[in-house]
Order: sequence, then C-alpha cells, then structure tokens
Amino acid sequence: MITPATCRAGRALLGWSQEALAKAACVGLSTLRAFETGRGSPTKANQNAIERALIENGIEFIPENGGGPGVRLRKPSAHLIETGLKSGSKDEPLTAEEVPVKAATSP
Repeated sequence: MITPATCRAGRALLGWSQEALAKAACVGLSTLRAFETGRGSPTKANQNAIERALIENGIEFIPENGGGPGVRLRKPSAHLIETGLKSGSKDEPLTAEEVPVKAATSP
C-alpha cells in the first residue's frame, strides 16, 4: 500500500512534479498535496489511482520486510529500449500506448 513517503519517493524517482502525478492519476492537485503532506487521506479510489499511475510509469513498491517499505525504479523493459522511449518524464506521463504490456505466460 502506498504511503505519503513512498508516494513522494516514487514521484521523485520519476522526476515528476506534483502536478504531473496528479494529472497522470486523474486526481485533484489538492488531493495529492494533502496526501503527500499527511494532512489528508484520499478516498480508496484516489489512493489506488495514484499508486497505479506510479506503477504504470516504472515504480515498484517494496513491501515492509523488517527494513521498512520502499520504492525503486523498474529497469526499462525491452519494449522501451527498442522503441527509444523513456521510462518517465518530468512533464508528461507516458501515454497508454507507451506503457509496456506484460506478455501472457503459459503455465
């Protein structure tokens, strides 16, 4: 689950402003600001949207495992490398067409 600290860290790894993340997550800027500062708790839907926007743009959330929760930037996928796309942008999130789709694996 995303926390204010992991949200700020994920956004920083992407080099995104609060405005860019709010736009990517389709949430209000005031909602994101309140969440990141701990002054407000977004609805579950907004919290999920924020987390999903970060994940879809290369952030991996590391669960609590005795050392505390964390975040990291996923390695660029082969799709991004082949097409020359960046894994994130300071101004604009990747479009739906640019987000890599995981290939289905057979059992």
